[in-house]
Amino acid sequence: MRTVPGVEDLGGGVWSIPVPIPANPLGYTLVYALETPRGPVLVDAGWEHEESWAALDAGLRAAGSSPEQVHGVVVTHFHPDHAGLAGRVRAASGCWVAMHHADAEMVRRIDALGGLAGGGLHIETEQLRRAGAPQAAIEEYARTDPRLDPPAEPDTELADGDPVDVPGRKLRTVWTPGHSPGHICLHLEDADRLFTGDHVLPRITPHIGLYPFTTDGPDDRDPLGAFLESLARLPDAVPRPGTVEALPAHEARFTGLDDRVAGILAHHEEKLDTLAAALEAAAPGPATLWELCAALPWRHGWDRMPIVQRRLAASETAAHLRALERRGLAAVTETPAGVLTWRRTHG
Repeated sequence: MRTVPGVEDLGGGVWSIPVPIPANPLGYTLVYALETPRGPVLVDAGWEHEESWAALDAGLRAAGSSPEQVHGVVVTHFHPDHAGLAGRVRAASGCWVAMHHADAEMVRRIDALGGLAGGGLHIETEQLRRAGAPQAAIEEYARTDPRLDPPAEPDTELADGDPVDVPGRKLRTVWTPGHSPGHICLHLEDADRLFTGDHVLPRITPHIGLYPFTTDGPDDRDPLGAFLESLARLPDAVPRPGTVEALPAHEARFTGLDDRVAGILAHHEEKLDTLAAALEAAAPGPATLWELCAALPWRHGWDRMPIVQRRLAASETAAHLRALERRGLAAVTETPAGVLTWRRTHG
């Protein structure tokens, strides 16, 4: 577990407030508080938990404010370690909450299922079946309880290029889909700082998953392709990508955004090559998603992963398969039993 750092005054009216994520290897989310004449505007809010709320409350007070004085919360994406406390901050202060319209739609879709504890579990176990997971793995997953209530719906829905209501400052929305459909970075133009959320982190790469593991219907998406495209465009969204200060939601702030972007792009191209080779090795017969995952190298080994982590890894592999499909290097078919299989093609 990572050591949670202290609250930090970054200068220029920006504070960094680490908010713990209990029992999670990421350790914490870095919530940023921007000082304004009407009260602070937060970039993200942190995980919904009493320990997290106490840390956010204490951090704001260390910055000379409180949750009751918050003017607004702009959420980089709807995931619970970023949006979880937004509703509680709004209840305490009457502030606005903003996120990109694509993630606002995701929140509404989750809410329509009755939260992830409602229809979500059935959908997730069905995804595992279609991925070719053995029945024992599906039953193990059904016994887990990773589901959370959806975050609060926003008051304001943002689009690419929109300004954010930060009195006395210039904060601009930069749409960077991939990690979520509506992930955004935020360029603080008056200070040449870029809040990168989970889109660009200094050491690790964000989870890019395809849900469900299928190619039909309204979910015929290419999240990895969207991520790579928005990542490649990001250095052009700021005037000085080599020197802009990047303020991510995890780990630590950094410079050299252009170099880090190049490194992440190269990392995913290497993963695509590895997956294409695994498809080639499975020839002449097609392989299920579960079989391909078992054939790929994982840091801690496929068989040693907890089942929840294996589902996340399967969704990442599905996202890379979708990107190979788009490049004409893979094709998917469905068995009569409804299990998806892939084979290598050559464009």
